[in-house]
Amino acid sequence: MTEISTTILDTLATQAIELPSWAFGNAGTRFKVFSSPGTPRTVREKLADAAQVNRLTGLAPTVALHIPWDLVDDYAELASYAGDLGVGLGTINSNTFQDDEYKLGSLTHTDPRIRQKAIDHHFACIDVMDATGSQDLKIWLPDGTNYPGQGDIRGRQDRLADSLSKIYARLSGEQRLVLEYKIFEPHFYTMDVPDWGTSYAHVTALGERAFVCLDTGHHAPSTNIEFIVAQLLRLGRLGSFDFNSRFYADDDLIVGAADPFQLFRILFEVVRGGGLDDGSPVRFMLDQCHNIEDKIPGQIRSVLNVQEMTARALLVDREALTAAQDAGDVLGANAILMDAFYTDVRPALAQWRESRGLPTDPLAAYADSGYGKQIADERVGGTQAGWGA
Repeated sequence: MTEISTTILDTLATQAIELPSWAFGNAGTRFKVFSSPGTPRTVREKLADAAQVNRLTGLAPTVALHIPWDLVDDYAELASYAGDLGVGLGTINSNTFQDDEYKLGSLTHTDPRIRQKAIDHHFACIDVMDATGSQDLKIWLPDGTNYPGQGDIRGRQDRLADSLSKIYARLSGEQRLVLEYKIFEPHFYTMDVPDWGTSYAHVTALGERAFVCLDTGHHAPSTNIEFIVAQLLRLGRLGSFDFNSRFYADDDLIVGAADPFQLFRILFEVVRGGGLDDGSPVRFMLDQCHNIEDKIPGQIRSVLNVQEMTARALLVDREALTAAQDAGDVLGANAILMDAFYTDVRPALAQWRESRGLPTDPLAAYADSGYGKQIADERVGGTQAGWGA
């Protein structure tokens, strides 16, 4: 069995991967949203499911909320409830992609009344942050155009900058604004934040508490995502990840399902760039929609995949790698990375989990727990949570 050093284990012990509340609701594609027994009907039930993932893996101590999908009357009370379950409330995600008035834009709309409505929604999200103690306001902006000439590209950027500045000014203390980007969808000619460069330009203009969020499914095919990671870490502006996996577009599949080597390469650049160091601004989160697989096991599998590839990335002999790179040893440098990637760390991680009082096999432990049958039996009636519910 491959031995993992105490230093690496100590680093892994600090790893935290935030779960998205919406991953526990029903999801699907543009064609169909599938339901399944035991799906949460309330945000409390979402938190209970998330707590199961953390209890079995020790990797997921916080849960991101989505507003308005996770609206409650008392967020301080919800934070207390989450704490009783053993998890905290994390990132607050805004939503400007479902109101009819946002069809032609929200923060970039030409109508100042609609722009203000979108800004006010973000102010309400900040109020939630104040009540929960959340640090990050994450904005994924669906604004864009479908046809050439439909909108003034430069004017939309000017309006976006103005809207973001108003939202940023409302933040207080250690609160951060994290701006996500996406190359296409729901619009197909232009997105107003299509790439990391656009996000970077806006957040640097805002101030030191504004960062870029990188969703691993939001790029063109064959994009070198680890290069983007390295550059944003170098510039000090990588605020968070939304981890998922994709074959074609924004598939939101289980992390590492399509290309585990890409996940390894990304995490190596996180390690190389200090993203796991104390005081790092980088936050890890999943962003998935489990449309055919069971939701709780899907989240367990994903956080374990992130941990496993992090362990492999930490195994890279960086001194030997630098020496090979400096010597121009192309194959030798590549072999050092490949040796770490092909190392099977699963038995060592299972042993390590056991030493911390966690199940050696969290997926088997979940299957044996009966929790899935319990919630299927109990959660009868009401409206299952899902897209828009």
